[in-house]
Amino acid sequence: MNYELVTQFIKQTFNTDHFIPLHEPRFIGNEKAYLNECIDSTYVSSVGKFVDQFEAEFARTVGTKYAIATVNGTAALHVSLLLAGVSNGDEVITQPLTFIATANAISYIGASPIFVDVDLDTMGLSPQSLKHFLEQNCDVVQHKCINRTNGKIIKACVPMHTFGHPCRIDEIKSICDEWHLALVEDAAESLGSYYRGQHTGTFGCVGAFSFNGNKIITSGGGGVIVTNDEALAKQAKHITTTAKIPHKWEYVHDEVAYNYRLPNLNAALLCAQLENLEKFLTNKRVLASIYERFFADTTMTFVKEPENSHSNYWLQSILLENRAQRDEFLTYTNENDVMTRPIWRLMTKLDMFKECQHTDLHNALFLEDRIVNIPSSVRL
Repeated sequence: MNYELVTQFIKQTFNTDHFIPLHEPRFIGNEKAYLNECIDSTYVSSVGKFVDQFEAEFARTVGTKYAIATVNGTAALHVSLLLAGVSNGDEVITQPLTFIATANAISYIGASPIFVDVDLDTMGLSPQSLKHFLEQNCDVVQHKCINRTNGKIIKACVPMHTFGHPCRIDEIKSICDEWHLALVEDAAESLGSYYRGQHTGTFGCVGAFSFNGNKIITSGGGGVIVTNDEALAKQAKHITTTAKIPHKWEYVHDEVAYNYRLPNLNAALLCAQLENLEKFLTNKRVLASIYERFFADTTMTFVKEPENSHSNYWLQSILLENRAQRDEFLTYTNENDVMTRPIWRLMTKLDMFKECQHTDLHNALFLEDRIVNIPSSVRL
């Protein structure tokens, strides 16, 4: 494969001879105006109008009743798991092909992850692998899913929508309902993605999104929990605000909790970013079509949105023939000012998770050796 040709094409696509990052933010709207308003108000911490405004607008965007803003996506996922009833000593099923935050959030609670394989087309948790694992290893006893290998309760399942491509979340939900597992969606990468017409992050009891600096909309950090359950929403706001009982001057807290609320400064940025979300999404789908046409004439395969899905194409991806070609491609592009990255190392290969129970991971291993992300920024 002519890596020079690919590199030149990417530079032409982004109309520059300079370094091209993997995904950089775009601030083309009211960001400075809202920040100035926030600073002038002196409400720069977690109390301020932009926090409330962002939560309301985000809930409308994804189609849920409630949204609770947090300092980052990992905090949102951590609290989402707590809201789902996960506690110390429980187990949580997730996928091995994911960003570390997914497994870390489970571990923060003192729970243990179980890793099941992914599907090749979605790169997200495979309902077939999930079903097989449960049938081979688990029983439902008094409405609880019990792992026969160790007697522990498997409390929840956390699928992740990889690079913004929806997994088969409806099938996963049906399996979770049958086996009494809480469904917690890691939608960190999938703002603007839909499966069968429904926004990702809204299929489970709670969903978590991220606004890290490389996401489609960003405030440098930030996250949000979404739910349609009023009680869960109230509890989310309570435990992300140090479980402080509202009072004009008293400091009374009724449980150990977290200082996870999003500052008003960050929310101001997000309100401005959200105003341009549709423009960003349209631009990224145009980029995806450009890449798809180009790579159709190469030995590389452009990763398209799965069936029944409308993807945000957060990170554009290609599939190479093998690990050796992947490494050659990564070396050449990065040495020539085009930032590319491999997919994550499997969680089961990291020291802290290598002893965790897992299924056959044939698909995850295949993708780990071959998937590369290429520049995916919104083009101006």
